[in-house]
This record gives sequence, C-alpha cells and structure tokens, in this order.
Amino acid sequence: MKKLTLVFWVALGILLFFVVVGVFTPQTFENVTAELRGMISTSLGWYYLLVVTGFVGICAFIVVSPYGKIKLGKPDSKPDYNYLTWFAMLFSAGMGIGLVFWGAAEPISHYMVDAPIADSGSSDAILEAMRYSFFHWGIHAWGIYAVVAMSLAYFKFRHDAPGLISGTLTPVLGKYAKGPAGHTVDIIAVIATVVGVSSTLGFGAVQINGGIDFLFGVGNNFTIQFIIIAIVTVLFMISAYTGLNRGIKILSNVNLVLAATLFAFLFIFGPTLFNLNLFTETFGMYVQQLPSMSFRIAPFDEDERAWIDGWTIFYWAWWISWSPFVGSFIARVSKGRTLREFVLGVLLVPSIVGFFWFAVFGGSGIFLEQNGTAAISELAAEAALFGVLDNFPMGTVMSFIAITLIVTFFITSADSGTFILGMQTTNGSLTPPKTVKLIWGLMLSTTASILLYTGGLQGLENAMIIAALPFSVIMILMTYSLIKSLQIEKTALRAQDSKKRS
Repeated sequence: MKKLTLVFWVALGILLFFVVVGVFTPQTFENVTAELRGMISTSLGWYYLLVVTGFVGICAFIVVSPYGKIKLGKPDSKPDYNYLTWFAMLFSAGMGIGLVFWGAAEPISHYMVDAPIADSGSSDAILEAMRYSFFHWGIHAWGIYAVVAMSLAYFKFRHDAPGLISGTLTPVLGKYAKGPAGHTVDIIAVIATVVGVSSTLGFGAVQINGGIDFLFGVGNNFTIQFIIIAIVTVLFMISAYTGLNRGIKILSNVNLVLAATLFAFLFIFGPTLFNLNLFTETFGMYVQQLPSMSFRIAPFDEDERAWIDGWTIFYWAWWISWSPFVGSFIARVSKGRTLREFVLGVLLVPSIVGFFWFAVFGGSGIFLEQNGTAAISELAAEAALFGVLDNFPMGTVMSFIAITLIVTFFITSADSGTFILGMQTTNGSLTPPKTVKLIWGLMLSTTASILLYTGGLQGLENAMIIAALPFSVIMILMTYSLIKSLQIEKTALRAQDSKKRS
C-alpha cells in the first residue's frame, strides 16, 4: 500500500461520505441530487451542447490539420495492434451494457412514448427515433472519448508523462500539475469515473433483473438487483484479485461473439428489408441534420426542452463521466497511431457499428409496434430487448444469451474499472496493488447499489449529470493543453527542418 497517493484517500473519503448519506438519509439524497440535476440541465444545457460539439470540432480540426501526422508515441513507434484487433478493442470499449440496454428501448421510446418533435406513433416519429438514437450514440459520444484518450496517449507515449489526467495538463498548469492543482484534477477524475462506471453497472443490474423477470416472473425490485450486484461483484473481484488477465481477455472475446450472435440472429430472422431501408433513410437524415441537432436547445418550447434535458443532456453527461475510464482504455491500445488515423478510427468505426445495432434492434421493435404484433412500448425500458426477442424464433434462447452478454459486460467493465481507478490513485502505476483494486471494486458496487436504492434509474441519471459538470471543465483544459503542446512541437520540428536544410 506504499504506492497510495493523496488522491486515493481524498477521493475515497468523499465517495464514502455520499454512500453514508445515501444509506441513512435516502430520501434527502434523492431530493438533493434531483434538484441539482434539474438545476444543471435547465441552466447549463446550452453549455453541454456547445462543449460536446466543440470536442467534435477539435477532432475534425486534428484530422485536416498538419498535426494529424504526429504520432501517439516516438517518431519511430509502431502500433502494438493491427487494424482489425484495434477496431475490435474500440468496439469492445463502446459496445457495453448501455448499448444493450438502450438498443431497442430508446428508439421505441422516441417513437411511441416521447417523440422529440413529431407526434408520437407517427411515421415522422419513426424517422426521428432512429435519427436521434444515432445522434446520441454517434460521433458526439466518441468525440468526447477521443479527446480524453488522445490527450492521455499523446502525453504518455510521446512525452513520457504519467498516465494520469493531471499528466496531460503540464502545458497549462506547469509545475502545479504535480501539486495541489493536479491532485484536485485527479480527484475529480476518480469521482467521475466511479459515478460513470457504477451507474453503468446499475443499468446492467436493472436489465439483468428485467430479463429474468420477463422470462420467469420473479419480480423487478431493488432486492433482486442488489443480489445480482453482489453475485457479480464476487465474480469480478476474484478476477481483479487473482489478476486473471487471460480470463478477462477470454471474456472480452466472449462479449464480441455473443453480441455478434444476437445481432446476426435478429438481422436474419427480424424484418431485414425494413431495417435496411430504415437505416439508409435515417442515416442520411443524421448526416444532413447533424449541425442543427448539435445545437438544438428549444428555448421557446418547454416540452421539447424537457425532452432535450432528459435525453441529449443526459447522454452528454453520461459520456463525459464515462470518458476517464474509456479514454484510458483507448489510450493504452493506441500507441503508435498517428493522430489522424486515431481520430478517424475512434470516431467512425464504433459509431457505424452502433448505428447498425440500433437499426436492427430498434428497427425490429418499431416494426413490431407499427404492425400491431407486440406492444413493446408498454414494457419497462429494461425489458424492451427481451420483448423484441420474444417475438422471433428461438426468442427464449436469445434472451438467455442476452442476459449472459450483459453479465460478461458487467464483469469485464467492473474489472477494468478497478484497474483504471487503481492506476489513477497510485500515481499512474500499471501494476496497482490488489488491495487497492479490491477497495475500488467494492466502492463501484456499493455506489451502484446506493444510486439504485435512492432513486432507481433516475438516481443513476442524476448522479452522472452532476459528476460530469466539473470533469467537463477539465476536458476543456485537456483540449487546450493538447493543442498548445502540438503547436510547440510543430514549431520545434519546423526549426529542426530549417537547420537541416541550411
């Protein structure tokens, strides 16, 4: 435990304080977080839209600028992984519990329950449902991840900085990056990571419960969800403690196989032509209307504004709070790539995979609803996937596969989360002590349980929006620091070239 830093103790203390408050005064905790969430969404919705769109703009600038030729590593560095393996890792990072949870539920909700603009249940609502699902899970989400991952990888592999968020801010903070200012940055990053990962684990527990309830009618409540979290916690903590990296790699491959199996099943046995036509139409609309969707805040329509707060702002906050974790993972596997190929790979490949996922699962749900075959919209969000699968051949078998997929995602996400948190709280160590990983594993599961106990899915959403706000400011500083460092490096390289020519 000698490697522990001040960041570990302060972050753990803050998180334990909120856990205690949630246990002993759950109603107060729920009310306060709901009020904070409402205040942030109402007053700072414009800020989230501008900041996230700005991150996408920075990524586009990197692609077309001369900086795109600079490597994430030394000039002679080679990528550790070929393109296929790298793309598979990017897919694994983004194809998590969230995509399984919302793949059918979000488009159905936008179509039948709460359409963004059009009348619910209309043909226009179908097009809007898919277009906004693409918007929420497309290049804006991956632009957030790309900014964090690019900054971490650039400073780590090219300038030998520690793998910490504060390590990316030396051009801005100078010597203070290793002092109190840097510690504050890392504490905020740790808290955002815990909230982001634990919230996602909470979604996973709710959906596992939803699937079991759909199949066996066991009930859907906090007690069952707590038992699910406890069981999966034991599994991923055994992995974290024993360091079964091989096992985690196997589980990651199992994730890909199970996800591909589900996708192929529904693509073949579902309404294939309908889904392909829907994808083609709505993907074109997404590309055409991306600028207007990026800045849509609806200042004169309270209903539309409430929809934006509940969906778009929620997603932007989710991706920001999840970005220290996903960004660290992507950074670790991207050494040797140029900035240009890194940005294009991170933004485009996972986004396109996600678009097809929504087109197949969301499209199939919409098809069933539109034709009166099944009322998927009447199911809870966590049961929507199972309701869709139930209407096609081998639906029960596919539901079991879906539950298994969620469980394996739960285990791998939690295990990876303990490693990232261990690294962030031991000064960037690539071999954090097992005890530290166990502590963070318990904290992730405890936080997920408390958030579900105090507010259910709404509690998870509230926590993510609150935690994302301070880290979004850090992301702005990271972006500025990266551009500043790239400018300095480009100037130095030009000076070297001039000396060689003379």
